[in-house]
Amino acid sequence: MPRDRRAVLADAAIDVLARSGMRGLTHRAVDREAEVPPGTTSAYFRTRQALLTALVRRLVERDQAELEETGRRTPVPRDAEELVAGITALMERRLTGDGRRRSLARYACAIESVHHPELREILTPRENAGRDVVRAFLAAQGVGDAEDRTVTLLTCVDGLVFDRLVNGGSVSPGDVRGLVAAALR
Repeated sequence: MPRDRRAVLADAAIDVLARSGMRGLTHRAVDREAEVPPGTTSAYFRTRQALLTALVRRLVERDQAELEETGRRTPVPRDAEELVAGITALMERRLTGDGRRRSLARYACAIESVHHPELREILTPRENAGRDVVRAFLAAQGVGDAEDRTVTLLTCVDGLVFDRLVNGGSVSPGDVRGLVAAALR
């Protein structure tokens, strides 16, 4: 395997969880997904909880890397429409392809974290360059509590992604425009 075996197994676990749900996440299912000999996953992650913890750590690592990259290559928006376009593009990535799989896994893990607080600690949102761009835009627009508004806006964006995953459909700039307008009020 070209990459770190633990990362390969955790990535396979993300895909299994996204496709089959929490009940489908087993060591054997991960072995099949990763195309490794039976027993490989349990050799690296002895318990289901160890597998789930590794999955969550890898999920956060991949999400943070995406947000860091997005933030680094995105200048602070000049106006609300640029912010709307950027958030809409991010949401579309979270609703399709690999982003969709990670989103499905993230929400399943968030629900599971109600019963396993150690997972909640790992899933807690972190600082990243993407969040910094939103905060800098709101501050530049004169929003006094830019940090709190950033958290609220991004939480609403997250909720909209969840809604579209569960109920179907895509995200339109109009959906995001209302959230940005509320953050600016």
